[in-house]
Amino acid sequence: MTAIAHKLEQAYRQAPWRSQAQWSGMFLLVVISFVMVAGLYLNISAQAATAGLDIQDLQVQKDETTRRSADLRNQLAYLTSDAVMEKRAKDLGYKLNRIEEPTYLIIPRYAGRETANMAPPPGLDMIPSPVLRPAYTQSLWEWLFQGVLSYTDPSIGVTQ
Repeated sequence: MTAIAHKLEQAYRQAPWRSQAQWSGMFLLVVISFVMVAGLYLNISAQAATAGLDIQDLQVQKDETTRRSADLRNQLAYLTSDAVMEKRAKDLGYKLNRIEEPTYLIIPRYAGRETANMAPPPGLDMIPSPVLRPAYTQSLWEWLFQGVLSYTDPSIGVTQ
């Protein structure tokens, strides 16, 4: 039996170069996996850094827009101030109107204000109409009783 076992072991034993090739393949598989994970990490880190820079650029643009808006509001406040508006009005030929000297303006074909009618005058139509129809004010018992009577006596009809 030992001869047969020795022949089987010899038949299934691999050559030394094959086992070295297997170990080299496993080592290369581990190295390639490590390189792929590192590349994925670098790709994600680069995308995060790019997004961070974009956010910083947008924040700078937002701050600049806020400053420009505040500057424009200040310019508008200055241009609409009393002193500037009075000077512009004088330059355009307007004069200051005093309280003691009212100015009336007559507008042709203006009929004046119309009176506002807020509510109808009190009267008989102020009595509220019923919200529910009379057919809906019947109780269930009355409805059933009327149905039974209509089957027994055809002269009694359903009233609405």
